[in-house]
Amino acid sequence: MTVPAGGRRPPRNWAGNLTYGAARILDPGSVEELRDVIRDAGRIRPLGTRHAFSDVADTTGTLISTRTLRRRLELDRVARTVTVDGGSTYGDVCGALDAAGFALPNLASLPHISIAGACATATHGSGPRLGSLATAVRAVELVTPGGDLRRFERRGTAERAGETAPGDPTAGGAVVSLGALGVVTAITLAVEPAYQVRQDVFEDIGFDRALDGFEDLMAAGTSVSLFTDWRRPAFHQAWVKRRVDDDGSGDGSPSDVPPVLRDARRATTDVHPIPGMSPEACTVQRGIPGPWHERLPHFRMDHVPSAGDELQSEWFIARADAPAALAGLLAIARQLAPLTLVTEVRTVAADRDWLSPATGRDSATIHFTWRPDASSVLALRPEVERILAPFDPRPHWGKLFGLAPERVRDAYPERARFVALAEELDPDHRLRNPFLDRYVFGPD
Repeated sequence: MTVPAGGRRPPRNWAGNLTYGAARILDPGSVEELRDVIRDAGRIRPLGTRHAFSDVADTTGTLISTRTLRRRLELDRVARTVTVDGGSTYGDVCGALDAAGFALPNLASLPHISIAGACATATHGSGPRLGSLATAVRAVELVTPGGDLRRFERRGTAERAGETAPGDPTAGGAVVSLGALGVVTAITLAVEPAYQVRQDVFEDIGFDRALDGFEDLMAAGTSVSLFTDWRRPAFHQAWVKRRVDDDGSGDGSPSDVPPVLRDARRATTDVHPIPGMSPEACTVQRGIPGPWHERLPHFRMDHVPSAGDELQSEWFIARADAPAALAGLLAIARQLAPLTLVTEVRTVAADRDWLSPATGRDSATIHFTWRPDASSVLALRPEVERILAPFDPRPHWGKLFGLAPERVRDAYPERARFVALAEELDPDHRLRNPFLDRYVFGPD
């Protein structure tokens, strides 16, 4: 065993708002070591790249990191899948995948996050026809608390020898699992031929112009994000990412994108979503085509987007409700502006993953990057959730929220199936923590 018996002391999360309560972190170097560690470690939780702002990943026992597992990148050109290890980040994988001529359908704003952790929490990018990152998962392999290696494969997606594999009917629970079923050792993702993307930023779209025909605006590109800081009734930026088609219809020339989107003009220089910040860490804009993995994220892999000196919250609502919800929030803009670095509005296609906040409904997401003033943010957050309450919000599992636990649990029609699956794989509840007990398992 190469792992020190005592492990290492848990750090804080990336943002610094959470100090993990675990006694230690262990870093097994192989799947076999991982199985040994899990059998003997008592209470456990998997730890990714520490980008969660909530305590979803915490435990009083042992945190298990998979970053020291042997890197895997196994491309199946026939099935159009890639299998990677449980510790890989998108930044670890995307460049090599692109070099092999393949791509993922979507990415989040940061490429620095772990693939397994992002999928386990249904982290997402933006696009009316694009699901969360978890929807690209075709199979997941994990080690259960008993040390068993289990594989869950989506039904009817994997092709072997020309036949469609039957899949596992519980895969919809195993993909977005919040780390409640085991520690992921490998994950298989659907891929497609590599493509190019151009990214244009439009500045200053008035709220009225944006909310009137909101769904058409969000479909102006493959991926569209709207940004506001609530200082005036406008989105100061709209980031429009468009795939460049092989047939030449999207060759990246300026004529492909109109100079005006609603009442906003196209920016002629690169910008940062937060006004006044340097765009050095941002991906290239100005309509210059580039590889998918260098345009779909907002931030470059070779730069740190910020020091993490911030707090984040995000809520999913039905896409059709977004104009009314945003209009409601505009009514408290004077309260929001002093505490908000930026708010981003995105879209996510519906999926069938049991604990995905986009399960069963096409969604819009309202994401707050708050200033690091925890007491003031926590005091204002109930007002935000009061305004969103009529729209049945589902919070992002890895962000800060304060919705009543029973309301969160009731938002997931397949929650009972997930609880049953967790009971099967973790009968001694070694993977549970207070967060999961509140929002997933509940008193029943």
